[in-house]
Amino acid sequence: MELPTPADLRQRRTDLGLTQSELAETADVSQPLIARIEGGDVDPRLSTLRRIVNALEKAESDVVRADDLMNEAVVNVTPDDPVKEAARKMEEEAYSQLAVIQDGIPVGSISQSDLVHLDSAARDEPIADHMSESFPTVSKDATLDEISNLLEHYKAVMITEAGETVGIITEADVASRFS
Repeated sequence: MELPTPADLRQRRTDLGLTQSELAETADVSQPLIARIEGGDVDPRLSTLRRIVNALEKAESDVVRADDLMNEAVVNVTPDDPVKEAARKMEEEAYSQLAVIQDGIPVGSISQSDLVHLDSAARDEPIADHMSESFPTVSKDATLDEISNLLEHYKAVMITEAGETVGIITEADVASRFS
């Protein structure tokens, strides 16, 4: 069994957004002991280390991640599709925007507001001529806090794995999770 180093414990705690006091309370030890362990000043007993690791594992299991929220079925268009195809899919699916994906990789987005200003001749033009920037991408293990921060600025967040699109999250997905 590999025991965590003081740096490992500190990193896991900070990644989870826990203070030393919060970790100490959950692990039923004192905050100064957590500080001394993380500082490398003290070697804890195995039973104490086990309580700290268990508290960290419990906190990790409580974290909502992208994998928990994402929709795996990503309704999308390609850059070469005609604009009218994006309009049709948006209407059919009742979406206000779509991801533009080429060979599994997000390359842009197109929204109803992008289409409103187009004349009828543009309906046969490729989406690439009218698309906006791509939605930001995160991995499956991105936290709800990270996703929420992105959704304050973007309409959706793409989930990728090894560069390939595997899901999408919108504000509606986050809201439905907690309603």
